[in-house]
Amino acid sequence: MLCGVIFELDNKKEQLAELEQLTMARGFWDDGDKAQKIQREQGQLQNLIEEWEECQSFWEEAELLLEMAIEEKDPATEKEVTLILDKLEERVAESELERMFSGEHDANNALLTIHAGAGGTEAQDWASILLRMYLRWAEDKNFKTDILDQLPGDEAGVKSVTVMISGRNAYGLLRSEMGIHRLVRISPFDASGRRHTSFASVFIFPELDDDIQVEINEKDLRIDTYRASGAGGQHVNKTSSAVRITHLPSGIVVQCQNERSQHRNKDTAMKMLKGHLYEREKKIQAEDQQVLHGDKKEIGWGSQIRSYVLQPYRMIKDHRTGCEMGNVDSVLDGNLDPYIKSFLLWQN
Repeated sequence: MLCGVIFELDNKKEQLAELEQLTMARGFWDDGDKAQKIQREQGQLQNLIEEWEECQSFWEEAELLLEMAIEEKDPATEKEVTLILDKLEERVAESELERMFSGEHDANNALLTIHAGAGGTEAQDWASILLRMYLRWAEDKNFKTDILDQLPGDEAGVKSVTVMISGRNAYGLLRSEMGIHRLVRISPFDASGRRHTSFASVFIFPELDDDIQVEINEKDLRIDTYRASGAGGQHVNKTSSAVRITHLPSGIVVQCQNERSQHRNKDTAMKMLKGHLYEREKKIQAEDQQVLHGDKKEIGWGSQIRSYVLQPYRMIKDHRTGCEMGNVDSVLDGNLDPYIKSFLLWQN
């Protein structure tokens, strides 16, 4: 595995050298948008190279310590080598995962939206469990999270919530989560202790770069303002700073209420709408391709992608890849990487 990363590292260094030559060329800033895009790509490559070079240094350090441990017959040094190799294996596995990304916007930030399905309080509680799972996953990745909009449940949980998750490859990692998530458990809201099945839908959209053009006719939009319902102090509660945008032709509705400024909420909501429309167009194109190739396999929201069974047994199974885990508490605490990796392998 390490050999593959080192080979890829040499390729990335060549790409970085080519980009550096472009940035030094005369007239580089004549096209500002193109120059910024190249600089972003340059920064991403530089971060990746630094990470992989750190993997190499871990390997070299482990080699030296192992030689010392063998010569001196030192168990403590052997234990230190084991810890370094465990950390190295984890870092290399993450690098291998990144090599599987094939989407145009995989490196971008992600917009995550969760909607509770039918079932009232039970489904709304399930939506809040999913929200916690993704927030814990993002925290473990050192990703920044911002809750842009949240509609609380009637008694518990949430009816819907939208979160911006910012970090390298956030969209590439999270797009595997797009679909219907099913929960089977003994309901804490049922006095009779009966087993319930709940559903929630998860939508994942990329935060689009400024150079990605999504045509939106202002006449197709209905923009409403209202008072925010969440936390934010007296200013938020006393002014109509929250914004809801409805795209009339598609019926898509987005809203944002986390900022104190109506203008900033509108800008964020427009970003969300662009992401929705971009993914909608990609889905239409994918369906057209399936028709051309005679592929009858259903795509999109039509079927559940994963089941979380807490009763009568404990298991979480991804129905696309077959990946199963019995440690449900670990997964619900944010350990999603086995499912994400299996999806990327399955997709590729």
